Amino acid sequence: MPARLASAAAAALCSGLLGGGAVAGMALVAPQVALAQEAPVPFSAVRALNLARNTAIQSNGGLSVYRPAQCMYETANAGNQCLISSTSEGYTFRFLGGAPGWQQGNLAATVETEIRISSDGRTVLGVDYNGAPR
Repeated sequence: MPARLASAAAAALCSGLLGGGAVAGMALVAPQVALAQEAPVPFSAVRALNLARNTAIQSNGGLSVYRPAQCMYETANAGNQCLISSTSEGYTFRFLGGAPGWQQGNLAATVETEIRISSDGRTVLGVDYNGAPR
């Protein structure tokens, strides 16, 4: 194949590969570069929030009689009002709770819980308080 013809064939092949054209009946597209996206909060923080919420629910009789504050269903980012401490030692959550619908009905909370969770979000380090709101 003469050089001029070979370079024209290569150019056509490359434009087909990169331009999304079809070559020999196959549609080819350029590879997409995957952009790394970081989670807005570490997975350990989300895990810790879930463990703290579920521990409080179990400690207070289950979902049929107790619901934690809405902030315990949001992400465990720095803006979460239930997250009072996040250190290398772990997470500390403090939140109110009550009968189902207490928050939506603007009723007073009947329980306050303060709970510490390990930094990996897998272990309850302690329930520091679980009683009447202080």
